[in-house]
Parts: sequence; C-alpha cells; structure tokens
Amino acid sequence: MKKLLPSFLVLALTAGSGVANARNNNQIPADSVMSRVHVVTGNSAIASHRENIMVMNMAFNPAFEDPSAPRFLFLDREGKVALGIGGTVKAEAMYDMNGAINNNSFVTSQIPVPFNPAQRNRFGATATHSGIFLKLVTQPTRIGRIIVYVQSEFTGDDGAYGFQLKQAYVQVGHLTLGKARSTFSDGPAMAPTIDDQGPSGQVTAKNMLVQYATSNYSGFTAAIAAELPSATYTEGTATSSIAQRFPDIPVYAQYAWNRGESHARISGILRQLSYRDDAAAANHFVTGWGVQFSLVSKIAGGLDIFGHYTYGKGIGSYINDLADDGFDLIADANNPGKLVAPGSAGYTAGLQYTFSPRFFMTGSYSHAQLYDAGHLGGDTYRSGQYIDFNAFYNVWDGLRVGLEYIHGNRTDYNGQTGRANRLLAMLQYNF
Repeated sequence: MKKLLPSFLVLALTAGSGVANARNNNQIPADSVMSRVHVVTGNSAIASHRENIMVMNMAFNPAFEDPSAPRFLFLDREGKVALGIGGTVKAEAMYDMNGAINNNSFVTSQIPVPFNPAQRNRFGATATHSGIFLKLVTQPTRIGRIIVYVQSEFTGDDGAYGFQLKQAYVQVGHLTLGKARSTFSDGPAMAPTIDDQGPSGQVTAKNMLVQYATSNYSGFTAAIAAELPSATYTEGTATSSIAQRFPDIPVYAQYAWNRGESHARISGILRQLSYRDDAAAANHFVTGWGVQFSLVSKIAGGLDIFGHYTYGKGIGSYINDLADDGFDLIADANNPGKLVAPGSAGYTAGLQYTFSPRFFMTGSYSHAQLYDAGHLGGDTYRSGQYIDFNAFYNVWDGLRVGLEYIHGNRTDYNGQTGRANRLLAMLQYNF
C-alpha cells in the first residue's frame, strides 16, 4: 500500500484533458505541494513521498478565472480514487469615475448612451464570485481514466447572493460530457482580469456538451463537440422564437510547443437556429457559423502574448458584449416574417509580463462589433471597446491581491457614444 498510494497520486494529481498553461497563474508549483496539500486516506500508513505528489491543476479548457488545485485530497482505502476539495473567496471593491455602469461586472454594452452626467460615479463591492469545487479522479480503467468535476459560485444579481452551478462534467478517456467551457472558446488565450465579465470581444460561453478530443500527436490535438445551444433573438412583428432543433457543432485544431506553454488554435462552429414565421404559420432555420484564431505564446524572458480574432454570423451568444441581447437572429429589414443572422466580430490582444513567481502584470485591448443591424434603430448597439491594465501579487501560498483599471466605451448605430472607467481592488484566497 505504501508504494501504491504515492504512485497513484502522481497519476491522480496530474490527470486532465487540458495542459496546465503557464499563463494560468492559479496553478501551484510542484515544489510547494507538500507544504500545501493535505492528504487524508483510509490507510494511515501512507508515506510522504514529496517527489511523487504533483499538483491537481489540470483542467478542461482552463482559463485564468478557474480555481487553483484543491488543498485537501482524500483517498479511498484501496488507493483507487482521489477526491480533491477546494474553493475560492474573492472580494472586490470598485469605483467608477467619468462614466459609470450600474453593474458589478463591467459590461460595455450596458454603458449609457449618450453619456449621462447623472451617472458619472459609482462605488460598489461584491464577493459573489467566491465558490467551492470538487474533483474526483480514478486510476485508469479499460476505457480510460474517469474524472468528475463540479464547480459552483455564490453568484446572483447585485446584492443578492445565491448558489449557482458554473461547471459540472465527467471525463472518460477522450470523451467529456456535462456543462463546461465551450469547445469554441480557448480558455488559456483569454485575458486575465479581476472583472468577472471580461473583455467585450472575448468568447467565454459555457454550454452543456459532449466532446471528443484526440491524443497529442507531436504537439497536434483536435476536438469536436455537440453543444446545447443558447440563442436569443430580436423578433419581428410576425416572428417568434421556438425550441432549437439541432445542437451547435464546434471543432478545433491546435498545435502546441514549448512544453505546452504556447499554442495556436483554429476553431469553427456551425449552428442551425430555429424560428417561426407567424404570418405563414411555418417554421424556418437559419444557418449560423463562426471561425476563430487564437494564440498564446512566450516571447522572451517573462513576456507572453495572448489573444484571438473571431468572426461569424448568428454567433452573438458566444461573444461577451452581444450575449443575451437578442443578436443571434434579428428581424429582416424588408420582411416582417423573416429573421436573419447578423454578422459579428470580436477580438482581444494582450501582453503579460511575469516579474517573479509572485508578481505579474497584464495589459489588453478588446473590441466587439455588430454588423447589419442599423435598421433596428439608431440606438442599437454597434460596437464596444474594453481596455484593461492590471497587476497581481501572490502574498503567500493561496493569498492573492490585485489592482485593475478598465476603460470602456459603447457606440450605437446613430454615432452616439458612452464611456465608463473603473478602478478595482481584489483580495482572493484559494484553498
């Protein structure tokens, strides 16, 4: 048993479908594991083999916002199953000046247009993005290692704290089933922010999915999925929404180098969006599609570059600023019984410099754009910009502080604009 448990810990603590990217700064260096992880087992005779215990920080399509490896690890008596329990307490304070958003998340599409002098300043604070998570890992079976992950947060409307499921999935070998970050989204290429909304043009959707991912072949990987679509429409006078009939089909191909710390990915998605023509009493489908190129790469020393460019039609639900605003399908300008898929684009580009294992800074620019929607009215959203600078410092194991400045603006089809500026301070403890 003494030999079995440490050997299994190597497998259990490093298991997962994603590669722990250097930019996911929530990961814990392997050298500090023995001083951090607490192991409880049915056999009290477990030996402390420091070199055999790795960090449980591998995750499915991991992003900066995802929690670190769990501090507490439980093993069953036979050493066949490991259960990790961890959590995050995240407190944020924010102050808006020279333009404010009435939301604790910095959503540029919610900036008042035109600029409203009565909404010039705002102070806010929240701890709603604190949460807990569980991760269970088994020894390899004939069909592959089984991994179960559940993450929940105490999120809700401003001032209203509730418990909300963020991710819940099961992995068996190359197959993943459950709620997780969309296959069309590249987690490691996302911008690190204190703000929980994130950049305006970023792709962050989480869907119910079934995904198959290949093994790594000399740095090349690929994946395909069927995902439960989330779609919102701006309906015409003679149209209505109906239940979706087909899943979204995202795919990607990726090449990684530098021990998996850098990669380039090309992604695509196909959608079949359903609606009803009430005047003709007929159901119709509109094909939506999207493509994305994303990159995260080390340049030199502690300098990394990250970002993506996304374009498509009928993919509003996948772009931060357009999600839930009715821009997957919109009313046709000339036919009241017809809906069409407007074009949309989003991109983010940024740099990160890591001064030391404890301290790093990032800066990023993001833009979201909606096309073909001017006929909906002059006050319809056309574009949003999100400029972000932040710094993070790990005070000691598990405790992180951060400062951030965000500038955002929104432009409507009539040419009018609104702006907002926010300062944020964060205190976060991961366990």
